[in-house]
Amino acid sequence: MAILIIAEKPSVGRSIAKVLGANKPGEGYLCNDSYLVTWAFGHLVALCEPDEIDERYKRWNRAALPILPGEIPLKVLPKTKKQFNLIKKLLHDQRVQRVVCATDSGREGELIFRYIYQMAKCTKPFDRLWISSMTDAAIREGFANLRPGREYDGLYQSAQCRSRADWL
Repeated sequence: MAILIIAEKPSVGRSIAKVLGANKPGEGYLCNDSYLVTWAFGHLVALCEPDEIDERYKRWNRAALPILPGEIPLKVLPKTKKQFNLIKKLLHDQRVQRVVCATDSGREGELIFRYIYQMAKCTKPFDRLWISSMTDAAIREGFANLRPGREYDGLYQSAQCRSRADWL
């Protein structure tokens, strides 16, 4: 069984993989027997635009404002669809029993991971890597102190509120 680690950027993913000894290359990830390390390119998933939710918003009309949908669906961004599909495939890989969110420590990093996780319809448990430095020692210490992902639900909700407020 393996642990899938999702970083926010390729350089961070490569640094983590080096520390964990995951040096066997795959297409869009690095691995060894215990870890698969992959990465986003920042945002892979975003909120749908108004006209993607309802055709009547294709042309702006003051009378249609405010646009207040009950739910704002997510979409995979076209430029990063290939990497999203790879991460989704890895999230559903039978070898993967657990996931580690290794996106940047903070609200935006949490949002990037959670939108990918949600859009991929993943239900596997995940932990959070929280580090403020990319030194080998900081990465090792971070992995020794992984926290359950649910402990960061408030941070995700804050990021989600900011994202929706920006949309509105």
